This record gives sequence, structure tokens and C-alpha cells, in this order.
Amino acid sequence: MAISKEELMEILEGNRRLTIRVIEAFPADKLFDYAPVEPLRPFSAMVKEILNVERAFMRGIAQDEWEYKDQFTDVSTKENLLESCEQVRAETRGLWKSVTEERLAEVMDDPFFNAPPQSHFERLQYSLENEIHHRGQGYIYLRMLGIEPPAFYIR
Repeated sequence: MAISKEELMEILEGNRRLTIRVIEAFPADKLFDYAPVEPLRPFSAMVKEILNVERAFMRGIAQDEWEYKDQFTDVSTKENLLESCEQVRAETRGLWKSVTEERLAEVMDDPFFNAPPQSHFERLQYSLENEIHHRGQGYIYLRMLGIEPPAFYIR
């Protein structure tokens, strides 16, 4: 069964709502500094990666502007990180209006990660899987800090 462009966006939105709840569960002093072992990164660094991937892919898919760079190096507070999540998602919502289902089906070489050619839909699926993966790490970090993470099934 294929999903529509609108159904894909709702999946992305539901996952982002859950990621935001994980950010909110972190104590402000642990969000940017806590990592259980080397070479793991603090959860904030993972969230910044999620946002950079989303921004780069959406600009590329919607505007054919393919550039990947860290836009969030100056984000250093929980409030700024949450604001960044909303800013990137607001930009995605705006760009999404111009993305057609035909555009999502287009296949091209990977512009950033040296992956094999893939469709733009697959590119967004990768972005979602990356977010889920890092959010799962956030769940483990919370548990290691003695904090009950948000219920997974509430989106």
C-alpha cells in the first residue's frame, strides 16, 4: 500500500511531536552535556543533526538547493533547541506545499552521504529513520538518568 504525501507528512509530524516530548523530558543541564560513554554525543547534538538533515533534504527536494551544513552550532539552551525544532518544521511545512508526489518519486544520486541513488521519498524515509534512531538513544539516556521517558505511543 502506498501512502499519500499528506499521510507522509502526518507521520513526520507525529514523530517530531514525540521527539519534542523527549527533549522536554531532559533536565536542561543534561541535554547538552550528558553522554554515557565516548564516543556517544549528548542528545542535543543528535537533535541538531536531525534538524540539519531535515532542512538540507527539504530544501533540496523542494527548491533543488542541495547544501548540508550545521545551522545550529550556536544553539545552547533547551529553549533555543525547542525553538529550532519548530523553526525547521515550519520551514518544512512551507516547502511541503510545493513538493508533488511525482517529485517524491524522482531518483537521484545522494548529494550528502555517499549513499546509492534513491528517490526523494526514500531520502525522507532515511531522515525519519535517523530521527527515530536518535530519539531511541534519547530514551536510553533518560532511563540512565533515572527519568521515565514519554510514552512512545502518544504522538
